[in-house]
Amino acid sequence: MKIIWTFTLLMIPGVLSSISVRGYSGERVNITCRYDRQYTAHAKYFCRGQWSVCTDLIKTNTKNKWVDSGRFSLYDDTRAAAFTVTIRDLSKLDSGTYYCAVDIHISGDSYTEVNLNILTAITITLPEVCTSQTSGGCFQNLLEQIENITAQVLPLNTVTDILTVAFNTSEKILESSSAANPTELASNGNRMLKTSEKLISTLVKPTDTSGNVSFTLAAVEGQVFMVGPNVILNKIPQLDTTNTSVDIDLIGIAKNNKERSAAVAFMSYNTMENLLKPDFFNTSNNMTKTMMSTVISATLPKTTNTTLTKPVNFTFRHIREFDPNGSLSCVYWNISEWIVDGCSVLKTNSSYTVCSCVHLSTFALIMQTSRPPESDSLMDLLNLVCVIVGLVFFTLALLTFALCQWSPGVNNVARINICISLLLAHLLFLLTQRFLSLIRPQQVLCAVISGLLHFLFLSGFVWMFIEAVLLFICVKNLSQISSKKREVLRNGFLCVIGYVVALVVVCVSVGLVPEGYGSKHCWIKLDKGFIWSFLGPVCVILASNTLLFIKIFISLNSALKSLNSDVSQIKQTKIMVFKTLAQFVVLGCPWILGFFTNGSKVLEILFLILNSQQGTFIFLIYCVFNYRVRQQYRKFFRCFAVSNNTEDYSITLKSH
Repeated sequence: MKIIWTFTLLMIPGVLSSISVRGYSGERVNITCRYDRQYTAHAKYFCRGQWSVCTDLIKTNTKNKWVDSGRFSLYDDTRAAAFTVTIRDLSKLDSGTYYCAVDIHISGDSYTEVNLNILTAITITLPEVCTSQTSGGCFQNLLEQIENITAQVLPLNTVTDILTVAFNTSEKILESSSAANPTELASNGNRMLKTSEKLISTLVKPTDTSGNVSFTLAAVEGQVFMVGPNVILNKIPQLDTTNTSVDIDLIGIAKNNKERSAAVAFMSYNTMENLLKPDFFNTSNNMTKTMMSTVISATLPKTTNTTLTKPVNFTFRHIREFDPNGSLSCVYWNISEWIVDGCSVLKTNSSYTVCSCVHLSTFALIMQTSRPPESDSLMDLLNLVCVIVGLVFFTLALLTFALCQWSPGVNNVARINICISLLLAHLLFLLTQRFLSLIRPQQVLCAVISGLLHFLFLSGFVWMFIEAVLLFICVKNLSQISSKKREVLRNGFLCVIGYVVALVVVCVSVGLVPEGYGSKHCWIKLDKGFIWSFLGPVCVILASNTLLFIKIFISLNSALKSLNSDVSQIKQTKIMVFKTLAQFVVLGCPWILGFFTNGSKVLEILFLILNSQQGTFIFLIYCVFNYRVRQQYRKFFRCFAVSNNTEDYSITLKSH
């Protein structure tokens, strides 16, 4: 007579037992069976019916590999001394008695009975009125249905379907005016947390060794890890979601339980901050609170003794721009507010923060920063007017450089490229700030714009430096060119310097800190010192231009003193000195004021006016104050006036 040793989940080897397994229509069920290691070489099988007439559904001697037979699969894990049977596409007809067995080929059979009960899948239905418009009543109806679920174990598909409906409904509720009530927001947040934790706890199933379940939805991600009395792990792996992770000593917690088992459920909510707002973090100071992470929840479902053996570490990825001057707090949700009790910041950088907590709950990372100064409407208007005026004069200067005839010895290449770079930079920055609310959500577009602004402003400063060098050479009488060909080559070389230097700086910056672009203003981020990829080159150029300007002014002053009393010569030199002083603005030297504007309204206004009018000064110095250009202006206006008079005369004749 044949003896069959049958070992099932939570069964002591060699002892006759009976277990009950629950499944749901349309889903699948896993049944894990354990056996004594001396029988690893024996065949394993799964049968249905009374023992005396048990019909084999699947039988195999294959080890460590899935074997399929219709809707049934069997995997014999010899390392764990356990095999798993999977039944797919369950229906009510699958309810009945089964046996999980090892074929030993000796008399004195011993087996374990498996009673499988197939239930109808749980569904959540909303009233028909809720499909067209969602109200608070619809939301409460939904939560009550979920709270009334009594099943201890649910299929993954059922859990994710219910969570999707719940979070979609809550997002619609937030669009209603009643959701603005803080008390109601906190209440709805509490119920959503309770509902989510209840649902994810139904994914916990008894296991002899270990197991895990994970899911990813638009609004929430979750992971469940379970360990049993015969777990072979020294520690469980880190549980990860897109923006968070958790390290917990689940093995130690299981050892403190009489059942020698435990489970952890970890959830990351992508939209929960809309309910549990950072402003619920009550502090004595009047600071701006920003949610720097997704809201997460960690629990120990179906675990008798939930005492932690060591603190739990949560790693949060910053979902918003990090302010180096801000204060970070690891907080947990306590019914109606965020508090810090039992949690602390372990370490942080510009991208991640690690929090250590001595208990489990719902957690988040909140940053406190000083409230930004209130917007000054007069300063905003002044800025808009000044920038627009500057753009107009940049355009006029470019048209003049392009259309007027210049003396062969005049080199406008630097001035033209200063106008092009700053015209595009100021225009792009102005448009970006005007449409920031539309651009900011598009993170890639915002980063591209900030990188382009970085390049345009840097190239503008490089061209200012080139202009300073050319002006210095001119004053020292070293700018004579021997041939037109050499002039062309020199201009081409200057163009390479003017744009390639800026391009190299931007490319190196992108390579070193690719996430450095795309601040909340679509500009360079302040963290990691990345702002110095712009300020560094600018400071060097401003220092160089200031030194060159001082040398130019001293040279001209010396030349003025050495002149004779010829009135025309003195007048011409004074005009040259005035132009040189105006060059102070053209060369960008007033940008230095930007380092000293903090707290000074006068300096802020002076900085704004001078730096927005570089185009105006270029137009005045090189166009309006240039005699040859003025003559061409007069000629153009005379032609324009004659043309208008001729047209008027023709119209008069026709009318007669």
